[in-house]
Amino acid sequence: MTRLIEFLIALALVVALFLIVALVLPSKRHLEESVETNRKMTIVYDTVSNVRRLKDWNSLIPNNPSELQYSGGTAGNSGQGAKVTFSSDLRPSWKNGSWEIVSAEPPASGGASKVVYAIQDGTQGTNKSATFNLTPTGKGNRNVRISAIYDVEYGWNLFGRFTGMYLSSQVGDSLKSSLGKLTTNLASIPNFDYRTEGSKLVDLKIADVPAENLLVVNAGNIERNNDAIKKSIQDNQEWIKRVMDKNGLEPAGPLRIITTDFGAERYAFDVAQPVRKKGNAPKADDKKDDATAAAPAAPAADAAAPAGELKVNVDGTPVTYVHTQPHQAANAHYTGYMAELDAMRNAMRAWALTNGYDVTERPYDVWNGGVEKMSSEDGSYDLFWQIKDPNAAAQAAAVATQKK
Repeated sequence: MTRLIEFLIALALVVALFLIVALVLPSKRHLEESVETNRKMTIVYDTVSNVRRLKDWNSLIPNNPSELQYSGGTAGNSGQGAKVTFSSDLRPSWKNGSWEIVSAEPPASGGASKVVYAIQDGTQGTNKSATFNLTPTGKGNRNVRISAIYDVEYGWNLFGRFTGMYLSSQVGDSLKSSLGKLTTNLASIPNFDYRTEGSKLVDLKIADVPAENLLVVNAGNIERNNDAIKKSIQDNQEWIKRVMDKNGLEPAGPLRIITTDFGAERYAFDVAQPVRKKGNAPKADDKKDDATAAAPAAPAADAAAPAGELKVNVDGTPVTYVHTQPHQAANAHYTGYMAELDAMRNAMRAWALTNGYDVTERPYDVWNGGVEKMSSEDGSYDLFWQIKDPNAAAQAAAVATQKK
């Protein structure tokens, strides 16, 4: 009996000590890490404020696409209200959770910006949040300092207060590695500000591109000289015209140039012409109906080819017939000189990457004004760069999981 009493007294002392220590420990914790990047503020802000990009750099959530679901925010799930929900067995804290943007302050002209995430997961604590402060820094404010702040409250959760003692190792290390991944990720994005004031690149979006029939000629590696490029395009257009006449075809849209490599001295590209059988142009009534319907996702939609492939005889010519499949592409409109197209393509690619879309294949430009406008500031171009199927990664991951 005496030993039992001694045990109970010892237990009471331990419990009392636990309570005293727990009450002394902080009821909330605060962690902060920071890094610098030389990317444009626009790129940094758009990357941090897009929940689709979190899996690429955030170590505090799963990176398996099949375990993530996106909702809210603007198109592409960015900005206030955007949310990623996850469910994973890899870690207990990931069993069910979410990161949701509750505040997003875009950068003012040359100023700072901020993105705040509300966090729900299986770790101890409430009112968990991650705040990313983006501040111009360095010479001429050319760099951006990214400060990541993690806050959590434990209140009267005494066990949570004890776990808070290890927060710097449990969360702090992940926060630090996340910023390292983020800077690496940002370094892979072309450093072009696609929202700079007065930019001639407008209407950035993801477009649905229909199936098309194309006649294509490889122009080779041409000297980067407007006259040389123009002559090459016109010569190859003549070959394409011969094939169209021979096969009873007509243009189904403007000329397009498919870029292989835009070097300092040479330009490698293909000349392509969308085509259709003569007499298959949309009827007037169809055009009227189209005008009252929703606007197409991309100008190329007007050049939609009939379903199925065409039989085209290209014997004895350098022309190749290509039937493309429907796909999605980053798309923008540019007005200006042809020489600036490469910078515009890179800016569009930067926009796509910051919004969580990986580009694939070669980019192409629809020359609305034809080759005669290439040296004019009034040249009109629609830029396209195919993106990878956003569902492909999730489907592949799901298949891999089923095989295990």
